Amino acid sequence: MASNSNSGLVVCFGEMLIDFVPTESGVSLAEAPGFLKAAGGAPANVAIAVKRLGGRSAFVGKLGDDEFGRMLAGILEENGVSTVGVNFDKGARTALAYVTLRSDGEREFMFYRNPGADMLLTPEELNLDLLKSAKIFHFGSISLIVDPCRSAHIKAMEVARESGALLSYDVNLRELLWPSKEEARKQILSIWDKADIIKISDVELQFLTGSDKIDDESAMSLWRPTLKLLLVTLGENGCNYYGKSFMGHVDSFRVDQVDTTGAGDSFVGALLGKVVDDQGILEDEKRLREVLRFACACGAITTTKKGAIPSLPTQDQVFSLMKKGC
Repeated sequence: MASNSNSGLVVCFGEMLIDFVPTESGVSLAEAPGFLKAAGGAPANVAIAVKRLGGRSAFVGKLGDDEFGRMLAGILEENGVSTVGVNFDKGARTALAYVTLRSDGEREFMFYRNPGADMLLTPEELNLDLLKSAKIFHFGSISLIVDPCRSAHIKAMEVARESGALLSYDVNLRELLWPSKEEARKQILSIWDKADIIKISDVELQFLTGSDKIDDESAMSLWRPTLKLLLVTLGENGCNYYGKSFMGHVDSFRVDQVDTTGAGDSFVGALLGKVVDDQGILEDEKRLREVLRFACACGAITTTKKGAIPSLPTQDQVFSLMKKGC
């Protein structure tokens, strides 16, 4: 679908990498007979999701000056995402991640980024003009793990905020990348009051609160007066939402799931694409529920194929699923 040239720009900051997924489903990494490479990285997925749904987006991050890095930049460009904020590092490789969904339903990760190029983005390498043009600045927590990327993240966030951008935060917890659970919680929450929109999964809710409960009380313990919207995604069960003057639940859609990779990114991209030109949605529960239902449909469709980017839907696909109902 062609993008709306008058739409506000969603700038996504963070990591883009190569995911290697087993050729056989339901096995551990050690048991996998072989692997297929796929473009990955939550912020990049969100940028492509926004564009595929008719919006405008850009990606900011660092890739290795290698075959994989050039391939990833090419994928962004092929999908209509601006790459003027992409840097290349000659001394570090593009990050790799081996990921599988075992037969017991648990996801298993193994990362090769010590350091990966994405970790080496410096504040001086940021394209400030791009950041200042953002209507929404979206980011995750992986870019907070080490410097210099953490300093670049903080600066980019400040520049976007000063220019009037709405700040969107999807935690996207990857425990294996953090030195400890305590450090992960500390750094993830260190920018909590900077964001306008925060999206966490049910598992991330439990991690951040230290509770096994997934309920309104637990979610509201993470509420801050600075927030406009807090979202807790529940996989195939939809999402819970918390605004300044309301809270509620939106169901998802029943589909035949193949691979859940990228479903949350599709959900976020759909939401941001709707809110970027109409922030009043965040204060209007009726309209917000309609947008979240649209976002849930996007997430559901993304689970019906292998790989995140190939599965990200168009608006026509979303409307088709929504007509069918849950």
